[in-house]
Amino acid sequence: MVTDPALGSVPLRPAAMQGRQDEEVLREYNRPVAFYVWATALPWAFWFAAAYLSQLPDQRQAVLVGTLVLSLAGLFAPLAVVAAFVWRKPRLRADIVSRLKWPSSARWPFLLAALLLVPLTLMAAQGLSLFFGYDPGQFKLRGGFTFSTGLMPVWVTLIGAAVIEELAWHSYGTDTLVRKMRVFSASMLFTLIWALWHVPLSFIDGYYQNEVVESGVLQTLNFPVSMVAFVLVMNWLYFRCGRSILVPVIFHASANMSAEIFMTDPDSKIIQTGLMLVLSAIILVKERRLFFDRPPRAVG
Repeated sequence: MVTDPALGSVPLRPAAMQGRQDEEVLREYNRPVAFYVWATALPWAFWFAAAYLSQLPDQRQAVLVGTLVLSLAGLFAPLAVVAAFVWRKPRLRADIVSRLKWPSSARWPFLLAALLLVPLTLMAAQGLSLFFGYDPGQFKLRGGFTFSTGLMPVWVTLIGAAVIEELAWHSYGTDTLVRKMRVFSASMLFTLIWALWHVPLSFIDGYYQNEVVESGVLQTLNFPVSMVAFVLVMNWLYFRCGRSILVPVIFHASANMSAEIFMTDPDSKIIQTGLMLVLSAIILVKERRLFFDRPPRAVG
């Protein structure tokens, strides 16, 4: 018996059965519109309420607690939607549980890429910025954070957000799009949805997205543009590691933390976006079959 990397540990009989098995699993991720409507509308409701509280002049303890609770409710909302959608579907639950494990050791280069790719491109961007007269002090460790999250420690937010988001996006969200779309098209649509999903956070005083908006127009535009490369690379790693949910978690958490480690100039993050876009273009060329074959398909 063999296993198809695209299905994690789902057992497959010889190759003739492979595409059929893949199709049978993906067919049950069949509520894309309902999923993304609920996974966006609920966070928007919670986060706009949190934004209102965060802008009140009297930031007493009760207001801070309310802002935190609403912020966390918005973060967990997509995961709650996943739970509701798979609650009575044992095959989907089994598929998701099977993907909540480390990929096979043969895929360690992809795991290293998930962990190191974003911080390495950031350091390369900082290095390139020196040729344009930017401060070498960017390579100094920050020793703090550029934003606040009220009562929640920032490092918990950076790592926790990556974990909670990817438990939703790559347990149900990605596969419900790939079921009927090419991986490239699904990645672009998800990027648009994800960018809109973040919008309310830009109104919560002190939050990262709020700080980005206040940094200027270029930095604000860089955020959604960087998502294009981010999602393409992340989905490449996701499928090449057998749809392991942990790989996007590592990639997302590494990206979040690396953005706060150094004294990075905001313009260096724009250079990093350019580097990531070049990298994603190379991946698209080399992985044409993965991104542009018709769904559903086996990936490995």
